Amino acid sequence: MSTPSRNQIPAVDTALEVRDPREGVASATVTSDAAPEKNQPAVLPTTPDPTAVEGLAAVLDGNYKELKDSLRPLLNDPAFLPKIDGTLEEIRADNLDNVRRITEGGNIEDSFSPLNGGKGKVAAGVSSLELIAQINNSACIKTGVQFGLWGGVIDALGTERHIEYARGAMDLSKLGCFAMTEIGHGSNVQQIETTATYDPETQEFIINSPTPGSKKAYIGNAARDGRWAAVFAQLYTPDSAESKGVHCFIVRIREEDGTPAAGVTPSDHGHKGGLLGVDNGMLMFDHVRIPRENLLNRFADVAPDGTYSSPIDSKNRRFFTMLATLVRGRLGVGASAAGAARAGLAIAVKYATIRRQFEAGTEGEESRLIDYRQHRRRLLIPLARAYALAVFQNKLLDRFQEQTDAIISGAWDPSNPTDEQDRAGREMETLAAIFKATAATHANRTLQECREACGGAGYMAENLLTTFRSDVDIFTTFEGDDTIMRQLVGKNLLTAYGKEVSEMSPFGTARFFASNVGDILKRRSGIAAGVQSLQDLMNGTGSLFEAETQLRVIQTREEQVLTSLVRRVQVARKMERAEAAKVIDRAQDHLLAAAVAYGDRMMVQAMLEAEATIPEGSPARAVFEQLRHLFVFDTITTHAGWYQEHNVLPSGRVRAAKAAVNDLVDSLGPWAEVLVDAFQIPQVVLDRPMMVNGGTDLS
Repeated sequence: MSTPSRNQIPAVDTALEVRDPREGVASATVTSDAAPEKNQPAVLPTTPDPTAVEGLAAVLDGNYKELKDSLRPLLNDPAFLPKIDGTLEEIRADNLDNVRRITEGGNIEDSFSPLNGGKGKVAAGVSSLELIAQINNSACIKTGVQFGLWGGVIDALGTERHIEYARGAMDLSKLGCFAMTEIGHGSNVQQIETTATYDPETQEFIINSPTPGSKKAYIGNAARDGRWAAVFAQLYTPDSAESKGVHCFIVRIREEDGTPAAGVTPSDHGHKGGLLGVDNGMLMFDHVRIPRENLLNRFADVAPDGTYSSPIDSKNRRFFTMLATLVRGRLGVGASAAGAARAGLAIAVKYATIRRQFEAGTEGEESRLIDYRQHRRRLLIPLARAYALAVFQNKLLDRFQEQTDAIISGAWDPSNPTDEQDRAGREMETLAAIFKATAATHANRTLQECREACGGAGYMAENLLTTFRSDVDIFTTFEGDDTIMRQLVGKNLLTAYGKEVSEMSPFGTARFFASNVGDILKRRSGIAAGVQSLQDLMNGTGSLFEAETQLRVIQTREEQVLTSLVRRVQVARKMERAEAAKVIDRAQDHLLAAAVAYGDRMMVQAMLEAEATIPEGSPARAVFEQLRHLFVFDTITTHAGWYQEHNVLPSGRVRAAKAAVNDLVDSLGPWAEVLVDAFQIPQVVLDRPMMVNGGTDLS
């Protein structure tokens, strides 16, 4: 079945042809009863316009085009391809060489603060990880560990006395790791067990692992290359038996010759399910003494006599201020996952345009994989989501950079933010969490689909898809498990709106949220004004192809899911802690649904804003518009049960959305290569052996 040529893009199929793949003839015809939508989009020519690549690439690069263009030539080198043969030691050594080459390129140091010799372009550092992930995720993660975690925490929490460590991270003279996670606590950082006890007689901290559960685990750079570690531990001072909370300390873990430092027991996790170039290991500390100055003291310090001081009075607030470094890490992981998924899509789409299988059109000529609608669906639907994530990422990085600039200039004091700054900081945490979770989940699903879409060829390591898939697997876990990240988002949404109703009765709360959640969402998240009422949607007023209607459809699910979540958990406000915890636990599925709905709306909004920057009438604008339609309609059909159960969309409009997905993948099919060319994946990644042999039968 060849890609159809149409004079227009109907919202429904009037004839869904079911073909026998062995014969290439229609065996049945089914007529849809869904009513077509009004105001359908402009027609895409069946012959793609290659000039659209530049316009789409500009949208994908956002404000980071100059940086990315400076890095792309460096990465388009076979030496950067992941090493898939050799011993674990050889693979790790090769990966460290990759990190050295990236360092020599001079693109990373700009992400550090001016205090440490950088330019404070933290968003540029995240964008660099995105590009590195398009060719080698082991190199991406090891780079992220060295510069974003080890170097990043010193940059964010250190002061003038730590400049040598920050610069050592930048030039690789001090290879380090980020020792936060413990076997016994995982994501519950506030309850980690490693201790840092101050000894005023020697003016040293004593770092200790008091229990087996306090072992630092899964730490990148800890097994082989790390000489230093940023160790998170409970701080104890002589004036109190109670911990001052979790703080971060610089600890030497190996001597320069690689032997363990006194009192430190490093161990090696060995082979993992992926990322073989990253030397993940564990660390135990047996009363290791470090200088008092090795406390990263931007937000708290201990005087020589043991006196503790901090500009932040609240222990909890101090903890979360210090953990703001995780926002950068989560943005980096999300960007890396998204970059890897785009590389997989580019490989799979390129292969689909040359691989032939069965006669389905012209007699005696096998059709290309991309000529089959199901193949278009399996690749183009996640491709539309890849675009949505890319423009969402750009919006987040712009906002994160603005906040960082304000901190560098002194306009924003993280230890004493204004109410508006505090709210903005929490929003940034929420946005980073949903972006990371959405991108990591998308990458895993997409790379698996890409592998399957390439058949036996996709299973060959030489074609990279299995390496990308196995390397990205862990992205759903580190820097915050995706499920936990969505729970965090759901809880943050509840907290953000809690102040609005804190003094109301349960009945008043219910009435307030029933009528005002939408308004709160607009104020809290900058959402555009509501444009369609529910009655409009039910009556079919406002075409689903209209941007405002699409935003309202997605926003309505976000509002109603959050409203019902509030009603479900509001009884916990007056319960004892244990009982309240049970209520929240029983609502976890609802927390996750609220987070997903929030993420969907943010991506639709980002697509609309990005689309507005593309010149009207350009080929890039037309194709991007159809990508937006595809993303929205797929989101509607994915949650079709919810839309019908809650009487938001009638069954006819849901059927129309489902039919529109098919029509859109048909329309976009001829443009598939244009869409992935705009990703600007390094050519060495695309030059796979299966591309040469694509016309042969590898199944």
